[in-house]
Amino acid sequence: MCITAVITAFIAAVGLCVRALRVPIAVADFQNGNMRIVIDAGHGGVDGGVVGKRTGVKESDLNLEISYLLKDALTDMGFDVVLTRKTDAGLYDTATSGFKKRDMQKRKEIIREHDPALVISIHQNYYPAQKYRGGQVFYRANHALGEGLGKAIQEELNELYEKEGAKSRNAMTGDYFLLNCTEAPSVIVECGFLSNAEDEKLLCDRVWKGNLVNAISSGVTAFLAESSALSFSLCEKV
Repeated sequence: MCITAVITAFIAAVGLCVRALRVPIAVADFQNGNMRIVIDAGHGGVDGGVVGKRTGVKESDLNLEISYLLKDALTDMGFDVVLTRKTDAGLYDTATSGFKKRDMQKRKEIIREHDPALVISIHQNYYPAQKYRGGQVFYRANHALGEGLGKAIQEELNELYEKEGAKSRNAMTGDYFLLNCTEAPSVIVECGFLSNAEDEKLLCDRVWKGNLVNAISSGVTAFLAESSALSFSLCEKV
């Protein structure tokens, strides 16, 4: 019997409980395993990202606030969490020509330095047609584990937004720099559309931010439960 069988079975059970109860539950450490997650708060400094049409809220500010809330939630669940951006500032040295490239390169360095099990980059969406709503997750093409993580988080976001009248969305592939920084499962989570009045109102509400964090963290544990259950099944056949 595989030596990790008991551990993986327990993680699978924990994941099922999280999906059923929708509350943070401590996740047991993998034996000699990697429980590190890098959370990337997109944009920062002179690069504020998109802006809310009605409130003028900056994407970079929302990204940072949600990232800190997600960090707290995942830390409480037993994960070792690293933030790429910890302040309002960007990760470039000076806002001179090429600052965006330097900013992204620094994020890549942080991710590779910490060798995480998962990477989650937090963003906000925007589209000229104001009717579009809801959370949207992107993952790297031809990366099975990244796809699994993306779909697990997308399912939770859909369930959350459907209660507010938004249609379900599908997790999609995307050729983005952050998704190609590591072989670890990585996703970009667009938490909502700042171009939509209803989403913008929700995204500015702290309670809703907490709901988003619960959805993302539940997606993480659901992904781990599914992956662990598969590992357990394969070990049993050895």
